[in-house]
Amino acid sequence: MRVANLAGRLVIVTGAPGAEVAHDVEKNSGGRFAAAPQAVYDDWDAFTAWAAGAALTDPVPLDPADLGAPSPEPRQVLAVGLNYRDHAAESGFAAPAGDPPVFTKFPSCLTGPRGDVVLPSGGRTDWEVELVAVIGRRAHRVSAAEAPAYVAGYTVGQDLSERVLQMAAQPPQFSLGKSLPGFGPTGPWLVTPDELDDAADLELSCAVNGERVQHGRTSRLIHSVPDLVARLSATLPLLPGDLLFTGTPGGVGFGMNPPRYLAPGDVLTSRIEGIGELRHRFVAAPA
Repeated sequence: MRVANLAGRLVIVTGAPGAEVAHDVEKNSGGRFAAAPQAVYDDWDAFTAWAAGAALTDPVPLDPADLGAPSPEPRQVLAVGLNYRDHAAESGFAAPAGDPPVFTKFPSCLTGPRGDVVLPSGGRTDWEVELVAVIGRRAHRVSAAEAPAYVAGYTVGQDLSERVLQMAAQPPQFSLGKSLPGFGPTGPWLVTPDELDDAADLELSCAVNGERVQHGRTSRLIHSVPDLVARLSATLPLLPGDLLFTGTPGGVGFGMNPPRYLAPGDVLTSRIEGIGELRHRFVAAPA
């Protein structure tokens, strides 16, 4: 199942790639489920049980430009650093032997799968394509074996990073540097695990103006999604609708020689196999 936020309303998406249509959940469920996309995660088990047998009606054309973040108002956004060995190496660090570094992206940075992102003046904005897991049930002290049952699904994410702000303090202030407006694109929709052949081995890539700069597979994650859910839930409860950015493969701009950063007019395309793509254009800050 593909679940999306279409112009602020919860929809189920059906149809072949490029010919998708949307079914309004509130209307199809007779009001059993609210129109607000965020509300569904607190009732995820009941929603998926209903959707499995629902005879969906009244399809409407789906314009990707109208899509918002699949989980637009999560209570927590957790992000994992150095979770691919090639990215750790280009960052000048050894791959973590134990728990991975974790930071947050503040929820106000979240946006949808299409649109413009304003580049801060004097900054150096970098790209980081990531698989994002969305939590579907409250998870506290769950094991890695239990963890898949707590994941509602997956979406594509970009952990856009303003390197000047990130490195302005010591130790670096990751959360601020990664939380400017529009710096948390997600989408185009949430895909439930049963729709994917193997969520543990998906191809992901990122391109700037059509030139591929990142390429990897989720099978190369140092800490898998179940392992991350177990490790994080050992410390704090993961709540329905929370986002977990799982880390980025090598190929980010600051790791290049010379370093390369996003400029006004650049178009960034981020893809994950079986899920879909994000596409954003970068614009200069107002004078």
